[in-house]
Amino acid sequence: MFTGVLVENGNDNNDYRATLRELDEQQLPDGDVTVRVSHSGMNYKDALAITGSGKIVRSFPMVPGIDLAGEVEQSDNPGYQVGDKVVLNGWGVGEKHWGGLAQKARVNGDWLVPLPDNFTPAQAMSIGTAGYTAMLCVLALERHGVTPEQGEIAVTGASGGVGSVAVTLLAKLGYTVVAITGRPEENRYLEDLGASEILDRAEFSEAGKPLQKARWAGAVDVAGSHTLANVLAGTRYRGVVTACGLAAGMDLPASVAPFILRGVTLAGIDSVMCPREDRLEAWRRLGEDLDPAKLDMITAEIGLDEAVPTAQKLLDGNVRGRVVVDVNRF
Repeated sequence: MFTGVLVENGNDNNDYRATLRELDEQQLPDGDVTVRVSHSGMNYKDALAITGSGKIVRSFPMVPGIDLAGEVEQSDNPGYQVGDKVVLNGWGVGEKHWGGLAQKARVNGDWLVPLPDNFTPAQAMSIGTAGYTAMLCVLALERHGVTPEQGEIAVTGASGGVGSVAVTLLAKLGYTVVAITGRPEENRYLEDLGASEILDRAEFSEAGKPLQKARWAGAVDVAGSHTLANVLAGTRYRGVVTACGLAAGMDLPASVAPFILRGVTLAGIDSVMCPREDRLEAWRRLGEDLDPAKLDMITAEIGLDEAVPTAQKLLDGNVRGRVVVDVNRF
């Protein structure tokens, strides 16, 4: 037996609930690697899954948690041996395959990557999908030739998980980072992470001109909707905007003006089905470019019994940075 968060939905499809439960190992889904989970995390998608606020869970019952870190307990996969330290991000885990908010997980070994030597399992979950996505955004900016000398980089949702890591990484790499947030009480926090300027997200949350004063050499956007449209409208000639979230909405009420008049690139970032080679590169670079000391600044740790009540706080925007879940603490 082991303990986990279980999301269930009654026969009338009206009895949606997430509770802490004792689970039997025989309930675990198919997979060739069983992981003894040490830590998981709380992402926006996990909060949607736990509260039922979004159609994240594809089948019931479901253990949520799109991230996990731990140790291989049993393996029929030639790539992993018992005792190997591993990390998993995405691949539909926590949506259509039981995820990381439990003390055990059984998964496809091809979804795993080795835990980098310079991170503990807790630190890896402090990074989690949010930090790994932020690194994918940074890599996309680099691939498109955006350098620190070219100008400012805007980061929306800057006090959240993706934003906090993005600000930290970009500042460490020498970029001038402008943080956009709706939480002025976090201004000092963002400055400590490396932001050179902080703007109120209210300046970006309403419809704006299709083409605005050119300011950004690049951007990391987690919001979508009017925020992304306004960031695009203010991006400089041949600037690059990476889009990885929809916290403000799935729509994009923009025009083609930034693309055809300034040659702006909009680069979509998907972390869920990202190929293994890109995942390995992202985690390698995180090991090089993310200061582990900064992880303490952006992280709060909770026990598994706190995961369900924390979900609504995250959706309400009342959570700073990253939340790590110690699945063996209650």
